[in-house]
Amino acid sequence: MTKEKNNKPLKELPLGFVDRKEKELLVRDFIISNIKEIMIKYGFQYLETPSFEYTDSIGKFLPDKDRPDEGVFSFKDENKWLSLRYDLTAPLARYIAKNYLEISKPFKRYQLGTVWRNEKPGPGRFREFLQFDADFVGTNNLQADAELCIMIAEILEKCGLSKEEYKVKISSRKITEELFKKINLSENKQKLSVLRALDKIDRLGWTEVRKLLSEGRKDKSGDFTDGANLDKSKIEIIEKELKKKKPVTDDLLEILKIFKDYKFNNFEFDPSIIRGLEYYTGPIFEVNLKFDVTNSKGKVIQFGSIGGGGRYDNLVSNFGNYDAPATGISIGLDRLVYALMQKKEFKIKQSKPVVICVFDKNSMKEYIGLQTILRSASISTEIYPGEGKLKKQMEYANKINAPAVILYGENELKSGKPTIRNLSTGKEKSISIKELSYEIKKII
Repeated sequence: MTKEKNNKPLKELPLGFVDRKEKELLVRDFIISNIKEIMIKYGFQYLETPSFEYTDSIGKFLPDKDRPDEGVFSFKDENKWLSLRYDLTAPLARYIAKNYLEISKPFKRYQLGTVWRNEKPGPGRFREFLQFDADFVGTNNLQADAELCIMIAEILEKCGLSKEEYKVKISSRKITEELFKKINLSENKQKLSVLRALDKIDRLGWTEVRKLLSEGRKDKSGDFTDGANLDKSKIEIIEKELKKKKPVTDDLLEILKIFKDYKFNNFEFDPSIIRGLEYYTGPIFEVNLKFDVTNSKGKVIQFGSIGGGGRYDNLVSNFGNYDAPATGISIGLDRLVYALMQKKEFKIKQSKPVVICVFDKNSMKEYIGLQTILRSASISTEIYPGEGKLKKQMEYANKINAPAVILYGENELKSGKPTIRNLSTGKEKSISIKELSYEIKKII
């Protein structure tokens, strides 16, 4: 006889996906509440777009590849390809085109949503993550670009960072466009390869990026990335230009004037800031954290960028003859949460239930009565939901970090006074039902 194969489903997650526990989610909720508060203050409207779009609507702007099944997660529905959104900007452009006559110009919107990248995952790089976006659509006014940088700085400081712990870096796509003219590079596919290579300077450093600009690069896993096939002299020109320290483009000089009016100085001009997507047309910016964190392998690393954005004046016009110059910024919320949780201790209350122990199922009416009293006082409470004797119930209460248990056995029922056991100190106290909520609140 042959043994049947073990066809049980895998308990492991696919690479690039992660389960997120309560504390992280509560910190994330705290950050989101701060973001929403600032968005309202700055006059942005809240918008939500679907997770799926027609691939044609986003496929021209993929971050890595041109085929529908690379860069994004896609499937074919009847005769059309559908894709999970890889960012929130392309769906916004589609929304603007669809509702162009009805919306205000400029249109200011913010969105919080999950995005998916069908790319090779790495440390701190997920295939699924929550993103925050804020955009101005329908304006050429560089006041909008400057205000996005100032707004992000306010969000970070409201979440607990000091000015010394982050920096907003700015540059302009006009710099790279002038650079392409200087090295006589006009072919769009090759230009995009150069942009994607330069976008990795912060993560890989110039030594590795030079390989991507020339013949290609093999990473530590052995995977090979094709290069942009530039000769050595052109690479040297690019490197020299992108190490300059002073902005020379008109758009950046205008933004610097606006920063001065706002008395905003926590920024740095860095021409090596590229942003890998091809749709950027003007000022671009990136938000970098300046402190070290420990990665999942226990290694201390510089965390670097948590997001960025820039001006994309032509994106909406891809859907038709629409005049909708735009600028926006995106922040990877999960990356920000990860970094902030290592930097500071968030005093976020994780409400754990008081557990009412079950001595006799025939006394369930009395247990429910205690539970009702405590829940009416807004105290998280549960009657032990499992099966088992008192020892097992106590193990459960300790495992979930319950602040206390309530013992209401035969003797307590006779006296009408339940016993509260404080699980932090181990102390017990017999109390009247009338004073139960008051005593529990002293513990929690």
